[in-house]
Amino acid sequence: MDARARITVSGLVQGVFFRREITDLARRLGVAGWVRNLPDGRVEALAEGQKSKLEELIRFCYVGPSGARVRNVEVEWSVCTGEFHGFKITR
Repeated sequence: MDARARITVSGLVQGVFFRREITDLARRLGVAGWVRNLPDGRVEALAEGQKSKLEELIRFCYVGPSGARVRNVEVEWSVCTGEFHGFKITR
């Protein structure tokens, strides 16, 4: 079953290749959507795909790339809209 997840990650998550790593993993998993840095230092992602694949992406967010220090991960689930094709870094 497809789903949508808005993921917000806080901590030391900017400047450590967090967005690139999420993008690479999302593409490998076949998840669509985007990821961006927020002005307050958090990283936000909006992703759609198989729920099991989204859960795998979320598990990565709790750890992040080697330079990251994740403090908190928030996830909001909703209905998949199918509006995304591919996964990209956005502003």
